[in-house]
Amino acid sequence: MTTLASILIVEDDPNDVELTLMALEEYNLANEVVVTRDGQEALDYLHRRGQYSNRSEGNPAVILLDLK
Repeated sequence: MTTLASILIVEDDPNDVELTLMALEEYNLANEVVVTRDGQEALDYLHRRGQYSNRSEGNPAVILLDLK
């Protein structure tokens, strides 16, 4: 069985997170969606540091990044 890669969302606005999750839900994706609130938290996720030190190995299939 193949494990699906996650989708990483980097967004600090809760309303934008909610809209993005609703849009992804419309496509019935089976991928895990991980939400981080800023760039530092996203880097911690990617490098498996801090609160993400125990997450499973592998990188997300997609990173949705809010730059502004």
